[in-house]
Amino acid sequence: MELSNLKLAIIGAGRWGMNHVRTASKILNPENISVFDFNAAVEKKLVEIAPGIKFSHNIDELLNDEKINAVIIATPAETHYKLTKKCLIHHKNVLVEKPITLYIHEAEELLKLSQKNELKLMVGHVLLYHPAVLKMKELIDKGHIGNLQYIYSNRVNLGAIRSEENILWSFAPHDISVIQFLIGSNPKSVFAKGSDFIQNGIEDITLTYLEYPGNIHAHIFVSWLHPFKEQRMVIIGEKGMFVFDDTLKTEKLKFHKKGFKVSNGNVEKFESEFEVVEYQEKMPLTEEHLHFYDSIINNEKPRTDGAHALDVLRILDSASRSLKG
Repeated sequence: MELSNLKLAIIGAGRWGMNHVRTASKILNPENISVFDFNAAVEKKLVEIAPGIKFSHNIDELLNDEKINAVIIATPAETHYKLTKKCLIHHKNVLVEKPITLYIHEAEELLKLSQKNELKLMVGHVLLYHPAVLKMKELIDKGHIGNLQYIYSNRVNLGAIRSEENILWSFAPHDISVIQFLIGSNPKSVFAKGSDFIQNGIEDITLTYLEYPGNIHAHIFVSWLHPFKEQRMVIIGEKGMFVFDDTLKTEKLKFHKKGFKVSNGNVEKFESEFEVVEYQEKMPLTEEHLHFYDSIINNEKPRTDGAHALDVLRILDSASRSLKG
């Protein structure tokens, strides 16, 4: 199969769904793209993006179109299970936004269905297509910072507060997916604590603590009650530390050669000036699309496949149960 033979349907054309439409239109022939949404005003927006993109009010029409072999689902999380299942039953490869589903048994069912039908099931953990994250993974695997010790992540901002999910489900999947990717194993234990201030029973801030094999620890702090935006992850190893700050315009990834070492029974500190880590600038969403299309064309396992998404979901579920005591 070649890229020109891919026929894509995008289900859901809200803010993020339209980002998918814009991205797909730059990679694929717009005439090979169909968009489903209940909002009729979307049709006018599609013409502005690229003439030739088809618009449909009828989702069954898209599902029954045998020429469509790939679907991107960008709808609310509570719809992911039913829509993804329908697409897999109709033999469509699927890229569904995170989280894959709200319940573990649903995700397990979708994973089995995709395997049974020999289809790609990929989930939109877009940070795993950020070149800075891939660069960190490459350097960690090469031993650049020695053995991993501790990872912490802050993802905070003011708004937009949601009523259908708490801050854990809204923000934390990004960081969980990156931590899983960098460490390469599942946590031994998960503990979470949070507080609700705006809406009863919907946490506005949470702190999740993860303990991994090999004495590796991580914590994730998320909040939508914060005076400024911060998206920062610090990865600490025995030989040095990475700082990834995605809110910066430039120099997002830095290496700090600092830490502690034991010499003759004494603990000594070592430190030097930070170095900016260079990587090739690429748009993560574009890279995610290209990866999805390549996995279909070349029959390769996606980086953020259903199994990876299921691991993330299990951690979210454990953190949720911990939150509720």
